[in-house]
Amino acid sequence: MTTFRKNRKKTLTAGAAALSGAALLLGAGLAQPASAADLPHAPVAYFASGTDLTGRQAPVDITDPACRNLAEPALSAVNLTDADIQVYFNRDCRTGAPGRPGDLYDALGSLHWGNFPCPALSYRVVRH
Repeated sequence: MTTFRKNRKKTLTAGAAALSGAALLLGAGLAQPASAADLPHAPVAYFASGTDLTGRQAPVDITDPACRNLAEPALSAVNLTDADIQVYFNRDCRTGAPGRPGDLYDALGSLHWGNFPCPALSYRVVRH
């Protein structure tokens, strides 16, 4: 019986090691960004026409604090700069839901990316 227990213990240890290795591989796979796009390794900010930073890109001039209208609606953006970007769902940086007055807008903070609840139509760069 002692031999059986030793063999069983080795089998369980090998099985536990295999499960641990599989968990590490799974964890590494889950740690990847949800985006289909690779995030850049330099300061950059842009709006994307699709979700998850896909589609056409519209660069943001982070030195210009003026309100800017986007040429086409954007569903996501990345901001890997030291500025914040206020995102509006109406033209001319008007707050509110699309076509309706209100106080709704989105803030894309420094070193963030995200999808928007509504298509973004304009933005303003804010430096602190």
